[in-house]
Parts: sequence; structure tokens; C-alpha cells
Amino acid sequence: MSNSFKISDNELFYRLKAGDKVAYAEIYHRYKEFLFVFAYKKTNSEEEAKDLIHELFLTLWEKRTEIVITKELSAYLFWTLRNKIFDSFRHKTVTQKYIDSFSNYLIEHEADTDYLVRHNDLSKFIESEISALPAKMRQAFELSRKSNLTRKQIAAKLNLSEETVKSHIRRALLILKTKLGVVTFLYMFMKL
Repeated sequence: MSNSFKISDNELFYRLKAGDKVAYAEIYHRYKEFLFVFAYKKTNSEEEAKDLIHELFLTLWEKRTEIVITKELSAYLFWTLRNKIFDSFRHKTVTQKYIDSFSNYLIEHEADTDYLVRHNDLSKFIESEISALPAKMRQAFELSRKSNLTRKQIAAKLNLSEETVKSHIRRALLILKTKLGVVTFLYMFMKL
């Protein structure tokens, strides 16, 4: 387009609507620097300004048949670019809110996860110490603490006297208290 300076914006726009790529390129070269300065002043980012102008001209080409310009082509370009800048700001705000929300979620649930890991480790340790008890003692202890049976019920179930059941449970508690330590031992009773 050698006589591009002589062609008006209106003529370029009508050629663009007809699919004239040369007219499209002329519009781009005619306005890209002015649009860049406008976008850069609003965004303070050279990359973002270039991206917004790229989006603007991509939209201009893709929707060229749908676009209706009632005033000047330049006014349409600056108005559309301004809206893209506002959309970008809104998108950044939403993205930042999502990042903040997700960060807070991670911070809040990190403590829960840490607690759960420690709880599971401690539970495994307690269970391993209980399983290391002699068989009858372990059975009496588990029936007492896990099934909440009375000494009489345990004695009947294990075919032992109530005094033997009482002795097994007392000795099991003594062994576990020694092996687990006082804090863990108390934790075990809170759990059972």
C-alpha cells in the first residue's frame, strides 16, 4: 500500500471489513506506537502493553465483520484497548484473591496435616506396644479399653477369673506407662 498516507481511516476500516490484510497491516503500523504509549502508561509494563495491543489487533481481525464504528477508527481502537486494560486489571485482582485464598488455605491446613501425621505416628507406636504385650494380657487389655467390657465379661470371654483379668490389665497399664512415657500414655487413654 504505497499511498497509505492518502487513505483515510474510514477507507482502511472498510477494506479491513472486506478482509484486506494490507489495510489491516496499515492500521497496525499507523496506531501501534500511540496505542503502546497509552497502554504502557496505564500498566507500567512493556510486556503487558505489547500483549494488550496484540490482543486488540487479534480481536480487530477476528471480529472485523461484526465491528461497527460510529465515530473514528482511532477512538474505537483506544476505547477497545482501554477496556482490555480494565479487563486485565480485573483478572489480576481475581487471580490475586485466588492466590491469597489458596495461600491461606495451605497455611491453615498445613497445621492440620502436621497434626494428623503426628497423630498417626503416635497411634502406630501405641498399637505396636500393645501388640507386644503377652497374648492373654493384651486380650484382656484390649477388651477392657477398646470394647469397654467389664472385668466379669472379659473373664467369661477369656475363661479366666476376674482377679486374673484385673491383674493382666494392671500389669498391661504398668508396662505401657513405662514404655510409652507419661504423656503418650495419657494420650492413649484420651484416644481409647
